[in-house]
Amino acid sequence: MTLETLRDRADALKSEIGKAILGQEEAIELLLVALFSRGHVLLEGPPGTAKTLLARSFAAALNLEFGRIQFTPDLMPGDVLGTSIFNFQTNDFVLTKGPVFSQVLLADEINRAPPKTQAALLQAMNERVVSLDGADHDLGDDFTVVATQNPIEQQGTYPLPEAQLDRFLFKLVIEFPSKDVEMAILQQHAAKPLEAGHDNTGVAKVLTPEALSESRALINGIILKDDILAYILRLVRATRESNDIAFGASTRAADAIAGAVRASAALSGRDFAIPDDVKRVITPALRHRIVLGPSAEIEGRNSVQVLENIINQIEAPR
Repeated sequence: MTLETLRDRADALKSEIGKAILGQEEAIELLLVALFSRGHVLLEGPPGTAKTLLARSFAAALNLEFGRIQFTPDLMPGDVLGTSIFNFQTNDFVLTKGPVFSQVLLADEINRAPPKTQAALLQAMNERVVSLDGADHDLGDDFTVVATQNPIEQQGTYPLPEAQLDRFLFKLVIEFPSKDVEMAILQQHAAKPLEAGHDNTGVAKVLTPEALSESRALINGIILKDDILAYILRLVRATRESNDIAFGASTRAADAIAGAVRASAALSGRDFAIPDDVKRVITPALRHRIVLGPSAEIEGRNSVQVLENIINQIEAPR
């Protein structure tokens, strides 16, 4: 397999997902970076911006087993992981697996579930393993979580703790589309029968598990030079030293960014990384991993502005 083949596969994925999702090219590209670097993604945006449709279309383009959990305040950990049910015929407990036992898991409105239910995903996201009744159950290397949340509505929601946010490679903010794109969306839906529904993506499966594994193996062969690794480290450590940030990014974040940089380079057709690959992924990889300090909050600055200031201050390798 060559880098050209990888780019062709990525282009095919973008084309299929683009049939259902208009005007979100950057989000789609970063979803693919996360896919090939084995990362989980959190989609955040106001209601009605096609976050769920984006996740469904992403899963539809992959020939992988798809699972969905609609998070609600009464959802219990057993509803996510599964539970053992006593079988009176065999006098034994039988494990009934929950929806987490899939390859692409859509965690819809994840911040609507209470903390104990959110925490049920921690081990699965970090280790791709679920422990039930003293036994470990492997979820497979393809296990990927795409979660959505609404940042506007606060009633009946439970903000994700920092420990869980740290498990997501990227936080992608889905904004309202431009006027022209919004008109194109309306025209696209107006051409369909009403009973078709907007969730009928029409997206074809274009990537098999074997092709995905082969693509990831190619990315594994891309080695980052020490100057790129040092650049990543300087950026991450700067979040811990900034007066605008109360809590900076972790070592896990730095390691995850390095993996995303390798995928970004490969998807750009290169077998080596450049500083632009780091700049491409650093903000979506860190915006949810930092906690702003009082001074930044008083001045009304957000995490993206604080991170942009750090990126501008740290010199990139030549």
